[in-house]
Amino acid sequence: MKIYQKGVRLRPRARGFHLITAEIIQAMPELARIRMGMCQVFIQHTSAGLTINENADPTVRVDFETYFNKVVPENDPDYEHDYEGSDDMPAHLKASLLGSSVMIPVHNGRFAFGTWQGIYLCEHRNDGGARSLVITVWGEE
Repeated sequence: MKIYQKGVRLRPRARGFHLITAEIIQAMPELARIRMGMCQVFIQHTSAGLTINENADPTVRVDFETYFNKVVPENDPDYEHDYEGSDDMPAHLKASLLGSSVMIPVHNGRFAFGTWQGIYLCEHRNDGGARSLVITVWGEE
């Protein structure tokens, strides 16, 4: 079994849900060597998350943003952690709901996604800045 690991810094993005599958594949060319294995993508932040979902229709990502803003609103007077801005505590909550990592099976050097699946960066801050990922791939070559 082989194990490959790399750190990746994503460019800053606007608040919202962004497909990053191609960037992950580009950052980890060793993925092509794995015949059968797994890939974990982990985000090193507490105000952004990762998830796997629809990769074709961009309105799905718009609807994700709409839904999460309704479920976890800004400016809630009950939040105590508010000194980093009105979007900070909601960003922590949204990131916890979605999670900080995704796992993808690897088959013959490619992600074994379903037809319409891709990896989203879930940016919950208005100015979150560049985001750091750790990508780990392991399996049989």
